[in-house]
Amino acid sequence: MKHGNDDQTYYVMGHKTPNIREHYTFGAKLGQGQFGITYLCTELSTGIDYACKSISKRKLVAKEDVEDVRREIQIMYHLAGHKNIVTIQGAYEDSLYVHIVMELCSGGELFDRIIQRGHYTERRAAELTRIIVGVVETCHSLGVMHRDLKPENFLLVNRDDDFSLKSIDFGLSVFFKPGQVFNDLVGSPYYVAPEILKKSYGQEVDVWTAGVMLYILLSGVPPFWAETQQGIFGAVLKGFIDFDSDPWPLISDSAKDLIRKMLCSQPAERLTAHEVLCHPWICENGVAPDRALDPAVLSRLKQFSAMNKLKKMALRVIAESLSEEEIAGLKEMFTAMDTDNSGAITFDELKAGLRKHGSTLKDIEIKALMDAADVDNSGTIDYGEFIAATVHLNKLESEEHLVAAFQYFDKDGSGYITVDELQQACAEHNMTDVFLEDIIREVDQDNDGKIDYGEFVDMMKKGNGWIGTSCTDCKAKQQEEDC
Repeated sequence: MKHGNDDQTYYVMGHKTPNIREHYTFGAKLGQGQFGITYLCTELSTGIDYACKSISKRKLVAKEDVEDVRREIQIMYHLAGHKNIVTIQGAYEDSLYVHIVMELCSGGELFDRIIQRGHYTERRAAELTRIIVGVVETCHSLGVMHRDLKPENFLLVNRDDDFSLKSIDFGLSVFFKPGQVFNDLVGSPYYVAPEILKKSYGQEVDVWTAGVMLYILLSGVPPFWAETQQGIFGAVLKGFIDFDSDPWPLISDSAKDLIRKMLCSQPAERLTAHEVLCHPWICENGVAPDRALDPAVLSRLKQFSAMNKLKKMALRVIAESLSEEEIAGLKEMFTAMDTDNSGAITFDELKAGLRKHGSTLKDIEIKALMDAADVDNSGTIDYGEFIAATVHLNKLESEEHLVAAFQYFDKDGSGYITVDELQQACAEHNMTDVFLEDIIREVDQDNDGKIDYGEFVDMMKKGNGWIGTSCTDCKAKQQEEDC
């Protein structure tokens, strides 16, 4: 299969499609990620606005990338019709791009809406959780495992309607059969289930993730927290849930009972999505109280959301600066590491190669990278596996990328990022509803009201990135951030 853009016969979707420009006009750019750009587009025959995710075929380097895009489209069609799942309008392909046209969600992210409302109760959290778990139940009943549920993947179609919530990203979703066991490492550290880290899991992982979201909805912080990714994984595996700190003493026993049953470390004993929906706290007219939660919950939620946003914006800036030449550079790197020209890299070759490139990864981290990358469990990693595993590593580990991202925000070159400069960056990236003071407060360790380079790097290297073997993990997971 040729990957050149001059090859008219190479179709990601496996067949020719109509020309998108005969059906839609393209409008404003909504965002840009590593794999492509999301545009506002308008259907010529109806005048209705949609979002179009245009994925650059030249950037689909590995065979797995092509399969991921194809599967994402298939799953979106398969789930079409559910009121809380974004509707796909159509998929088109030309010699350069795959275009996915879908419903436009212009109401913003779930957390931002909660924060803006200001008044927040357990009952509201129960209603939102019912929608989220309803999406999980639908996926599972149709043989789909989501694998990457998180708040950023739920957007509102309409700013004024909290129940217009839609699940928007199926880039890591897979079809599964009952009893089928998966072993690839995917997801986001805060939300990852313990059995994913043990590399043996099934659809129960989605209920765990929804349980993490529920804990955050009620307290404003994730249940498993640490300064580093490895620390978060350790907390997830330990499975201790803190119900002693504020606001938990004031939260109903029924809510805590449900969280315990969703965050049960044994997948076989965890509630199914259907059982969650039948729990007295969550079911319609259930026992979730309607009194206001402590305002500190909203304030913490605001900070959690704010730091994730700055990090995501920085990742997007870095992703944009990752040129095709650099991806080609990874190919050179692979060839240099493959000292015996076998077409696959062993652990020792990978270790020696990473050391030569100045990486400070410890042996255990290289082993984890190797295990994550070795999709076919052969004990070695081939070129496709190497690209998929290192593209996000390359992006975050590289000092020059971090410097370039910091300089992007530090518009006046003062060595600090200020509120005004963040305001400008948010405007350039169409990121509205961002609480700038909260971002500064969360990242600013010496409390001087601005972010210096050291503080910026600490934030970028904290454990809320992505894990996984698929380049999809690096995708900015939002319609407005495309991938």
